Amino acid sequence: MTQRQLPKWSELKPLLRPKPLQLDPTRRRLDSALTIADLRAVAKRRTPRSVFDYTDGAAEGEISLRRARGTFANLEFRPAILHDVSAIDTTTSFLGRPSALPFSFAPTGFTRMMQHEGERAVARVAQRTGIPYTLSTMGTTSIEDVAAAAPQARKWFQLYVWRDRSAAEDLMRRARQAGYEALVLTVDVPVAGARLRDARNGFSIPPALTVRTVADAAMHPAWWVNLLTTEPLTFASLSSWDGTIAELLDALFDPTMTLADLEWVRSQWDGPLIIKGIQTVEDARTVFDAGVDAIVLSNHGGRQLDRAPVPLRLLPEVREALGPDKEVMLDTGVMSGADVVAAVALGASSVMVGRAYLYGLMAGGEAGVQRAVDILTAEVRRTMALLGVPTVADLHPHHVRLP
Repeated sequence: MTQRQLPKWSELKPLLRPKPLQLDPTRRRLDSALTIADLRAVAKRRTPRSVFDYTDGAAEGEISLRRARGTFANLEFRPAILHDVSAIDTTTSFLGRPSALPFSFAPTGFTRMMQHEGERAVARVAQRTGIPYTLSTMGTTSIEDVAAAAPQARKWFQLYVWRDRSAAEDLMRRARQAGYEALVLTVDVPVAGARLRDARNGFSIPPALTVRTVADAAMHPAWWVNLLTTEPLTFASLSSWDGTIAELLDALFDPTMTLADLEWVRSQWDGPLIIKGIQTVEDARTVFDAGVDAIVLSNHGGRQLDRAPVPLRLLPEVREALGPDKEVMLDTGVMSGADVVAAVALGASSVMVGRAYLYGLMAGGEAGVQRAVDILTAEVRRTMALLGVPTVADLHPHHVRLP
């Protein structure tokens, strides 16, 4: 028979290690988030449904987004053993300048709608972390205010081409004067995609106080208090708008833009030019032949054309066609540091993350964005170590097998 005895206090005491009491509720929420999916769950609880769905959703049946995430989820890593990974170096470079990590913050519209700290918070985290941040044309903080909030950050400005070309020229001039390093020209929005979640929610800018939103406000009082008691929304590129997102895009953006218009952009912008929204090998070749400095393989996070190409699947073909020296970035479906590592291994110069940091912003403001970066950074470092890869430059296609 098993002999039993009552444990002594001296034996129990080393086992009793309660966690320190965290009195800050934001810190408590963020400390419990171990993955970007955890931050998403917190964001969903703390944000009105229409705002969360605007961030989380995609176009039509959301097939493009599911396929992108499924491709990342189903790929297979191929680790190498017996390599010294005692020191992991995550540094790399974009556009000839160093970056502490192989990812940057993608442009996102209406960021202060998601959480009142908005673009300033994101830019400050980018500055602290040592990665680029791209301010969207549809941002809710002005070009100048973002520059003032993070004067040492690497700031890029994302431009949609408007029907009113003089307005676009003014934006480029302001961005250059405010010290923005590169222009990211987005070319996959000739018209707005059918974002059905937004249509069903009646999502508008600014949010309308309907019966539904008033009821939702009762469930998310902190969000509404922050929106109504902080400075009014200031758009990066327009003074105001009273309507839906789709109506705004269709009213502002120019569906007549062609490759020839790149010459006009170049005449207005003398810094690095990045084209975002490339979805075929042919278009990748074409824009580089036209003299751009970098491209972003992107289907706009699945928010434009549903059933669009998955950027990660397209990446090896584009890299093979362009050779090793062209700057090729990638976005869409990135939800972990392992996703970042896989994309870089398959040929991406860097990766743009969007929803991942927005979930952090909605979960806890600037501290939440920092938490998202900390999660992604730890995952990048751990994945590289487990692959037997000490530096970003050592990542190669043989480390990944696509499904």
